[in-house]
Parts: sequence; C-alpha cells; structure tokens
Amino acid sequence: MDTQTLIQPPDKTRVRVFISTGEVAGDLQGSMLIRALREQAATRRLELEILAIGGDRMASEGATLLGHSLTIGAVGIFESWPYFMPTVLMQRRVKRYLRQHPPDLVVLIDYMGPNLAMGKHIRQSLPQVPMVYYIAPQQWVWGAFTARDTRRILNVSDRLLAIFPEEARYYQEQGGHVVWVGHPLIDRIPTPPDRLTARSKLGIPAEATVVTLLPASRHQELKYLMPTMFKAAQQIQAKIPQVRFLAPVSLKQFHEPVEKAIQHYGLQATRLEGQSIDAIAAADLAIAKCGTVNLEIALMNVPQVVMYKLNPISAWIAYYLLKFSAPFISPVNLTEMKPVAPEFIQWHATPTAIAEAALELLLNGDKRRQMLAGYQSMRQALGEEGVCDRAAEEILDLLSSASGRCFDGVST
Repeated sequence: MDTQTLIQPPDKTRVRVFISTGEVAGDLQGSMLIRALREQAATRRLELEILAIGGDRMASEGATLLGHSLTIGAVGIFESWPYFMPTVLMQRRVKRYLRQHPPDLVVLIDYMGPNLAMGKHIRQSLPQVPMVYYIAPQQWVWGAFTARDTRRILNVSDRLLAIFPEEARYYQEQGGHVVWVGHPLIDRIPTPPDRLTARSKLGIPAEATVVTLLPASRHQELKYLMPTMFKAAQQIQAKIPQVRFLAPVSLKQFHEPVEKAIQHYGLQATRLEGQSIDAIAAADLAIAKCGTVNLEIALMNVPQVVMYKLNPISAWIAYYLLKFSAPFISPVNLTEMKPVAPEFIQWHATPTAIAEAALELLLNGDKRRQMLAGYQSMRQALGEEGVCDRAAEEILDLLSSASGRCFDGVST
C-alpha cells in the first residue's frame, strides 16, 4: 500500500434529504437553503442527495424534483379547488417514492395544507425520519383554526426554524422545539442595490419617475389583482403623465396576459422577463401583491403600497364564516407587528385608494422618510446575515443526532 493511500481521507457519507415546498417564494427559499446545505455538508464530509417538491430554482441548485409545484399554488377556497386533484396525485406519487427510497431527513417549507398532509404521512409511514419545519405557517397571525393547525404543525416538527421573532415566540409558547434563525432574504439582499446602476441596466434615465408593478405569482392573481392594480396605475399616470411603469414577470406563462393588460389599460409600461431585483431597485415606488416580495422591496429601500384580493365568495366565507382575522398580512408589517407599509385588502383594495396612497408616497417626502425609517427598524428585527447557514447547521445537527453519527467522516 503506498503512502498516498494511507493518507486518503475517509469516503464521504451519503445522506438523502427531502425538501417540500410550493410557489415562487418557497422555491426561492428552498434554493437558498439547498446551496447552504451543500456548503455545510462539504465541511462535514457529507454527500447530499436532495429530493424535492419545488420549482426551477431548486432544480438549478441540484435538487431532483419529484414534483413541480409552481403551477398548482393558490390562496382561497374556490381558488384552490382546481388544483386539489393535481396536488393529491402528485403527493401520492411522491409518497410512494419516499416509502421505497426513505430519506434520512425531511424539511418542510411553509405551504401549509400540502406540507401538513405530507408531514402526517411521513410520520405514520416513516416514523424514524426526523422532520424540520423551516418557515412555519403563520398561525401566530391568523385567527381561523389557529389552535388545531398549530398542533398539527408541531406534531410533524422535530425542530422548527423560525424566521420572524414573533413566530419563534409563539411556537415556543406552544411547546415547540424552536430556533430563531432570521429571515433568508437578509442573505439575498444584505445591502440595498444601487438605484442608478439598476436604471442604467434597464436603460432608464436617472431623472425619470418610475413605478414598478408586481401583481402576480399565482394564476388567480392575474384575475383578481392585476385589473385593480393596473386601474390604479392609470390614475397615477393621469396625475403624473411622465411616469414610467415596469412590470417584471417571473413565470413565462404570465408574459402574454401581462402584456395584453398593459395595452388594454394604456399604460406607459415595459414588461420585463424576470429582472425583478433591477426593476424594484430602479423604482421610486412599487405597488405589489402581498407576499415575500414586500420584504424584497423593503430591503431595497423602495417605498411600496401592498394589496391583495380573493374571489369575493372565498373572502366572504373567510371573514364571516371562518372568522378570519389578522392585524396585518404583509410580512413587512408582520415583522414587528407595525403598520410600516399601507395595505389594501379585498373590499378596501380599490384603484382609487391604491392610487392615492401611491401618489402620497411619490409626492410627500415626509411620508417616504417615515416608511424608510420603518424599513430600517424592520431590517434589524430580521436578524443578521448568515441565516441560511444557521438553518443548514441546525438541519445537519439534527440529522447527526437522529442517526447517532458524527458527520465528520468518523462514526460515533
């Protein structure tokens, strides 16, 4: 045996991790986690096999997709119904595969209904497999079925990795094993991108008034949000004729309907394929659907107006039968439970109300400064950089303790 053979490090330990999420935001957060897991695994001499329900971003980070979930996401009772059977069939295939090829650990990311069904199945069929809930559903905010769903979340969570301080406090009080890691967007946008650089990339003059429109990441939002948002843009254009609108679109199937809507409403707007970071950074103001994009906008120090609408029947059932209530729905406001950005939800989301709030932020310097001060406080509450690394360390530590192995190439 030669000397080189004697000093070779031990072979890497191969482990299989299954990650389940859905929709555009979950795909982004899942991709960031996968990158951090691979980096952390390399230091522990681990070879990771990542299986996933997710989207193209996760696949680009090396995940093998067992199901593609980006085209079947929806919010609301009637909105979700067309995707019920496709989701059930996809989950049935994935569950069968996992029974035949058991993972060493499971990570659930947000996406409450499908993930709780998947988590329950794994608990019953593969009880030895540890599970992590990363970015837990916001039961600390919603008023409907909170206690029941909180218990279901904790039943499938050996460890819960919280991204909001209030989220961590709530689940700890409910008896969960919780670690607050901070919000992953802090890693994605550690400092605000330069406004003039973004404008130069997009060919926009430095002195132009720019409003970025972000109406949809789900099919239902093209129907229920985009018309109201674009009518508000019409009113802004009437008040500020020189305004330019940007409409970045992340999903290819949305390109045509967004382009047609721009023409229909007569907007001085440019549809962009992707480029959402540049489109937001270049803006004086963003008008956006409620979601993770609100945090991206805030971390780029761009004032914003937030809106959301459902099918009116779904909204009526949620408010009056299910007694849905929440002080805020935008994560910008949820971070510290303060009204940083104006929200217009359902019946309050009218073109005139949205346009008036937008014009005030465009024309009133005091209002802009007040919102930017709120952003700074919010940023501090989201934690320090290294969020994804901390999450990856917690996940691999749990994997190590659950398996009884120290993952540095040496068995314990």
